[in-house]
Amino acid sequence: MRARHLLLAISITAIWGLNFSVIKLGLTSVDPLILAGIRFTLCALPAIFFIPKPDVQWRYLIGYGLVFGIGLWGVVNLGIKSGLSAGIASLVLQFSAFFTILLGSWIFKEAISRYQLAGMGIASCGLLSIISIVDGTVTTAGLVLVLMGAVAWSAANVINKKAKTTQVFAFLVWSSAFSPIPLFALDYAVNGSTGYSALVNQLDYRAVLSILFQVYPNTLFGYWVWNSLLKRYPVSTVAPLSLLVPVFGLLGSVMIFSESLSANKIVAVVLIVSGLGVGLYGQRVLSAVLKRSDRCPS
Repeated sequence: MRARHLLLAISITAIWGLNFSVIKLGLTSVDPLILAGIRFTLCALPAIFFIPKPDVQWRYLIGYGLVFGIGLWGVVNLGIKSGLSAGIASLVLQFSAFFTILLGSWIFKEAISRYQLAGMGIASCGLLSIISIVDGTVTTAGLVLVLMGAVAWSAANVINKKAKTTQVFAFLVWSSAFSPIPLFALDYAVNGSTGYSALVNQLDYRAVLSILFQVYPNTLFGYWVWNSLLKRYPVSTVAPLSLLVPVFGLLGSVMIFSESLSANKIVAVVLIVSGLGVGLYGQRVLSAVLKRSDRCPS
């Protein structure tokens, strides 16, 4: 990978990691579901008027929009609002990789390798390390909600795979149109008009910057660049860089919210990132090492 493309890819992982802290900033004055609703409204509008509908069935657009918008980001927002720190949320959400493997095994009959099982085991030890954190940055409700968001992300991945679209940006824009109304309706059903009154009276510059960051650098620009790199380079070259997301997520929370880096958190990061590495790339790395050793003269 060229140096400028590598720096670009790392920049995107930094944006995605920092996004969790940016979300938390927005939640100081905007209800979680309303914040997600505004985010996906701006992801869809006005772009949907200029980008042709992707060549996929409507059920995939609707399903992806509902699962990605509500099941993932609506629920993750609720988890952060429930007391889970932005850094820990970015780390826990990475379990979506393993949930995707399990769903793929069930739906697509894909075999689960020993490396994937080993990775799940290692990452699960990291989750236990998170549960043992007692500094106030972890709540049971927040942890459960973000794990639910990870399940939803894996379901969104399955929908995306079934859709078989090559028009990734158009798919993202058009599917986003189906997220806002249910999100706004859910907030009204739970909180009545309280959240909307607060939005009018308490909206501040932090919330505005949070929304703009989530929509443009994080969602539209980030996914467009990432998928462009995936088209240019092998998946095995680009995808491993996503392991940096929780690292940047925790660093962002440390810088913005002065989150303490306890030993348990460092252990959790090492275990979960290592588990992801083993589960997703262990077989590939071992094969590459064996192939190289075979080529070396004895």
